[in-house]
Amino acid sequence: MNNAANGKRVIVVGAGPGGLASAMLLSRAGFEVTVVERQDQVGGRTSTLEQDGFKFDLGPTFFLYPQVLRSIFEACGRNLDEEVDLIRLDKHYRLTFEDGGELTATSDMGRFRAEIARLSPGDADGLDRYVADNRAKLEAFKPILESPFNSWRDLLRISPKILPLVRPHQSVDRDLGRWFRDPRIRLAFSFQSKYLGMSPYQCPSLFTILAFLEYEHGVYHPKGGCGAVSRAMARVATDQGVDIRLNEPVEEILFEGRRAVGVRTPEGIYRGDAMVINADFAAAMSRLVPDRLRKRWTDRKLKKKKYSCSTFMMYLGITGREEKLDHHNIFLTRDYQQNLKDIEKRHVLSDNPSFYVQNPCVTDPAMAPPGMSSLYVLVPVTHQHPNVDWSVETPRFRSLVLKQLEKIGLEDVESRIRYEKVLTPAGWQHEQRIYKGATFNLAHSLDQMLHMRPRNRFEDLEGVYLVGGGTHPGSGLPVIFESAKISSELLSRDLGVADYREQVTPAAEAPELAPARSVANAR
Repeated sequence: MNNAANGKRVIVVGAGPGGLASAMLLSRAGFEVTVVERQDQVGGRTSTLEQDGFKFDLGPTFFLYPQVLRSIFEACGRNLDEEVDLIRLDKHYRLTFEDGGELTATSDMGRFRAEIARLSPGDADGLDRYVADNRAKLEAFKPILESPFNSWRDLLRISPKILPLVRPHQSVDRDLGRWFRDPRIRLAFSFQSKYLGMSPYQCPSLFTILAFLEYEHGVYHPKGGCGAVSRAMARVATDQGVDIRLNEPVEEILFEGRRAVGVRTPEGIYRGDAMVINADFAAAMSRLVPDRLRKRWTDRKLKKKKYSCSTFMMYLGITGREEKLDHHNIFLTRDYQQNLKDIEKRHVLSDNPSFYVQNPCVTDPAMAPPGMSSLYVLVPVTHQHPNVDWSVETPRFRSLVLKQLEKIGLEDVESRIRYEKVLTPAGWQHEQRIYKGATFNLAHSLDQMLHMRPRNRFEDLEGVYLVGGGTHPGSGLPVIFESAKISSELLSRDLGVADYREQVTPAAEAPELAPARSVANAR
């Protein structure tokens, strides 16, 4: 239960990772918190799709940098590693290059250096310099990722000494060229920009830290999938007295002037002193907030913003265990740059797309029935655009993707399918209520970062705070958790309440952290 009720109520719209983290922190600070969620389970995109004994992550499959979520659990007097079985992968993923060669990524720097040398001997020495540079870059930029940016004045807090480290006007690929000449090696350190829905040839060079996080801090598989993390967060929140209301879509946000005072669902009205919105930003604004109340983020302006790519998804339950595949597998086509142009510029479907396959049963056999496998297949594609009619293209593209799987050794998949779900950008838009089906939200271009992103204390309304990929710091689970910390602190301060940091269990009483267990999935 709440440690010290302060008599104030907060409504959280959406039980995704940001909403659940906010509920944990705000209830810890003594707020009475109600979470309203339209789906029948928590997690949003970080939830579990389960059918006929097959389990799939709906969205994120890489669990990175657990330190941020650990700090949130610790603030609530709980231990993340006791609530979730985090398995650290010995092999992060296998990269297959159509123009020749494979590369197995690992946090073992000696082994990884040898892997790089096998493909490009001249680039192996660049690994240590890449790691050192990005360690300094992350350390310099971390305070920015942990702080609100509510106006351009907050930019004055950025030390000029940081700019030479982050090189804001260089792309990820160009920055990596300082250490690696082989384009395949650069791709191994830059495909992670797809976590933000962006091209490494356009994404700001700051985001070379994404691959660094994997090598410095590891890649994890939560047992049961990433949805297990969401369920653990909901357990802690409920234990603290949070009321999580599932199957209750928000039909209307109630306003008094520009101040949000509550929400209406099919079950009734919930009122609060403040509101946290964890729904997809553009979709929620255009659906729930009258255009006349928005100045900076009107419908007209939302349409002009830059949005990330989307994904074509296949969740396949098949007969047979795919022991030859790694847990994470990435195929990079010969003309990767053309793939990206098709997605971001031409808005058409590629004839030879790159793709990603998660094969979690090699680590977590319970993700499928005995003798079977759960395969998660992701193909980056354009967000919703008139050039692509998914009601026409889905069957053709499905067949193409099944054929592509043969390029990583997945043979005869179609005849072995026992369960299948396909999710297109149209499905992301209509089933998951994601604006334009852009699964990674607003693009992370320089003109849509920091104070130019929708702000944690939402500037167009009163009493509204944002969490999730659509606000600062951006997309990806670690930074979404950071958005919850930032917004919870702002909300508490604005309502004159000591925030969760002043409610932390003393170290002597906090449970001892248990190290996450590791699995050697090298075969």
